[in-house]
Formats: sequence, C-alpha cells, structure tokens
Amino acid sequence: MFGARNVGRAVVARRLAAGGRVLAVARTQGTLDALRGGHPGVHTLHGDATQHAVVEEALERAQRDLGGLDLVVNAITAPPRDHAFGGGPIMEAPPDRLEAWLAGFVPAAWAILRAGGAALGSRGAGTLIQVAGGSARRPIPGRAMWGAAQHAARALALGLAQELRPRVHVALLIADGIIQTERAPMHGRPPEESLSPDDVAAAVDYLAAQGPRAWTHEMTLTPALETWVP
Repeated sequence: MFGARNVGRAVVARRLAAGGRVLAVARTQGTLDALRGGHPGVHTLHGDATQHAVVEEALERAQRDLGGLDLVVNAITAPPRDHAFGGGPIMEAPPDRLEAWLAGFVPAAWAILRAGGAALGSRGAGTLIQVAGGSARRPIPGRAMWGAAQHAARALALGLAQELRPRVHVALLIADGIIQTERAPMHGRPPEESLSPDDVAAAVDYLAAQGPRAWTHEMTLTPALETWVP
C-alpha cells in the first residue's frame, strides 16, 4: 500500500479486517505512527515512493515478510500547496508551475507501476491499482496542470494493463469528486456531495476480487450530487 493517509488508511483497515497482511509506505513518520496506532497489525516502511529504490524495497519486503504479493495499490497524492489547487489558469502560470504539479504525482506513479508491474508479472498473477482524481478523465478550467499529471498516470496504468494481460490485472480507479477528509470536512453538506475514503477502499476490494473473465481496467466513482454529469 503506497500512501497511508485517508484512502490509504481506509484500504489498510479493510484489508486487515478481511484477514490480509499489509505493508504501508509513507513519506512522513507521523503518518505511519498514526496508522500503526489504529491498526497494530500493519507493517510499515518510511520512505518516498518517488525513489525507485524505496518502491523496490517495499515490494521485496512484502514478498519476504508477508508471505507473498498479490495486490499493489498506489493512493499517493502530493500536490503543491503554495497556490490554487490544480495550478490555476494556464496563461497566468509561471513557466515552472507545470513541473511542480507533475513532480508531486507522476514520479511515484511511474516508480510504483514500473516496479509493481514487474513484481506481479514475475509472479504471473495479482492486481495493481492506480488511484487518480477526476482530472484523469476530463479537463477542468484552472486545473490543467493537475490534469496533465493525472492523465500521465492514466496513460501509464492503461498501457501497463495491456502489457500484463492476461496474467496480471491492472486498473485505474478514478475518484471523481471531493473526498471527505480532515482537510475537506464538508461540514453541513449532504454526504452525496462527496466520497468517503472507505468508498474508494471498497472499490479497491471490488477490483482486487475480480476474476480474469471480467476485469475492469478503468473505474470511476462519482458522488450523486457531483455537478458534472458524465
């Protein structure tokens, strides 16, 4: 499990409750401490998943210490916080803004899909899930730079899905809506305006349980009161 806050934490909770064994990777020790406090059975690794060596170590540890590797999930999201979400209008952005938005998302997706695909491919079975936001499927004014990062991850995930069929199931899971978290508490608003981390984690379970006669390679979750209709 890459990412241990919000969606990552919910995935860990559901997998442990089902009797699974989980290794979670996060950049901050505080995130891992909080995860272990709520879920003592989880294994953890402190590291930055944009570093290929960290990803490879996590996969090796999972295979060695957990008795095998059958599911890899990337739920890491690390957008810049020093300006408007999404990067703002293209024509008003400084030249280096696109690079900042790509750097917060694409390198980790590349490292995890590359090494995770190789690990599951050598086993000849398993599921690899890349979590993305709504910008992976549609352009949003003022969020084109975030959309570029999301579309890059989509291209990598769906390209890998074709490379690994029919041995390994690779899926893109798009959470197209606000995810209710501490940073986005959604106070006083109906729950149908947002997703919960557990909603996304439940979709991870669904994808991981699919058999090869009916694999889903791209799934979109949309709250009922999301204003944009597909």
